[in-house]
Amino acid sequence: MFSRTVSKLRNTRRLLSTVSSQIPGTRTSKLPNGLTIATEYIPNTSSATVGIFVDAGSRAENVKNNGTAHFLEHLAFKGTQNRSQQGIELEIENIGSHLNAYTSRENTVYYAKSLQEDIPKAVDILSDILTKSVLNGSAIERERDVIIRESEEVDKMHDEVVFDHLHEITYKGQPLGRTILGPIKNIKSITRSDLKDYITKNYKGDRMVLAGAGAVDHEKLVQYAQKYFGHVPKSESPVPLGSPRGPLPIFCRGERFIEEKTLPTTHIAIALEGVSWSAPDYFVALATQAIVGNWDRAIGTGTNSPSPLAVAASQNGPLANSYMSFSTSYADSGLWGMYIVTDSNEHNVQLIVDEILKEWKRIKSGKISDAEVNRAKAQLKAALLLSLDGSTAIVEDIGRQVVTTGKRLSPEEVFEQVDKITKDDIIMWANYRLQNKPVSMVALGNTSTVPKVSYIEEKLNQ
Repeated sequence: MFSRTVSKLRNTRRLLSTVSSQIPGTRTSKLPNGLTIATEYIPNTSSATVGIFVDAGSRAENVKNNGTAHFLEHLAFKGTQNRSQQGIELEIENIGSHLNAYTSRENTVYYAKSLQEDIPKAVDILSDILTKSVLNGSAIERERDVIIRESEEVDKMHDEVVFDHLHEITYKGQPLGRTILGPIKNIKSITRSDLKDYITKNYKGDRMVLAGAGAVDHEKLVQYAQKYFGHVPKSESPVPLGSPRGPLPIFCRGERFIEEKTLPTTHIAIALEGVSWSAPDYFVALATQAIVGNWDRAIGTGTNSPSPLAVAASQNGPLANSYMSFSTSYADSGLWGMYIVTDSNEHNVQLIVDEILKEWKRIKSGKISDAEVNRAKAQLKAALLLSLDGSTAIVEDIGRQVVTTGKRLSPEEVFEQVDKITKDDIIMWANYRLQNKPVSMVALGNTSTVPKVSYIEEKLNQ
């Protein structure tokens, strides 16, 4: 069994290396106003995705205007100086394109997928909705109600609630601690002036990346960028993409117990300080996360799993409904830890937490095998290729990497970095990141058996 597993992993590595070498590289150019154009040509395709990535999300807000970036996303399709809402929708329909947008803590993104011949029109529309939205008063009020309802729906999503609270206590009083939608009181009070001020402050050429993938010609996209985005002003004091724009976030120790005994499930997130997108140990953090892994009681696996934690979780009760290791990265910080879901009536949360801490300590002690390390590395590379399925996924990867780190690693370059990871690297990483470091935790549901942070820190540091 062991030899077959190792053989499969070796074959997977060879396959991934072969596929990665066939993927074209990313080309980049820059306009005089600082806007970066990054493209990847995909042969034998007649469609493409283009997206504009802005280095500004909820992190670029303050306490008063938190929620503005997301509010702007809602208004982007409601009419511009050149097109009415109906006109935007009709143009998109006429060329068979797909237009979408999203806001994160660090970025605002608008993208369109179209046929090759319609790329100029797609770039034109993206520029129009990003830089020339009219922000009509009646549209603002309509979208205000929509966002309030959206916020109410998010409040019903337990994982979203837990991770928002986790950010709030971990990055206490800091921009990364704010939610993307903003508090209800802000949603109700954000004005047209707030929206225009956010655009004026953050929508700068040097903070934008126009990414394209598929049947896209780099030189032509540069021309379209100059035509449709060349008017975007440059920052007074430009900062290169990937460079800090303010004080480094401080990871704060903390805990929050949100008691809701009527919930059938209890949700717990435990985090330590993780890694940024550009950290030298970024891929080591992901490999360590992969070793810890995920488990779901509903799937029925675990008893024969190669993961000691999955075996313990499934055989001893089971101890939980599910757990998921996570590594969340930002431009200059990150969260690394575990998200757990238990049955509020059936499970003693401390038991699964003890097993998780035992697993983390096992990695610190070096009691991991070469097979585990190789498996984790193969999983990382497979996950990367699977995440790059189609031009839209590739554009998101290009845009995210360039806007947060200033460059894009090709899949082949990523594979090279992953292949270099050794068992000693993972052990050293765990001893640095998981020893004598502050812990933050949020629990939602029946929290009576959830251990305190002091207990977690004491057990982890023994």
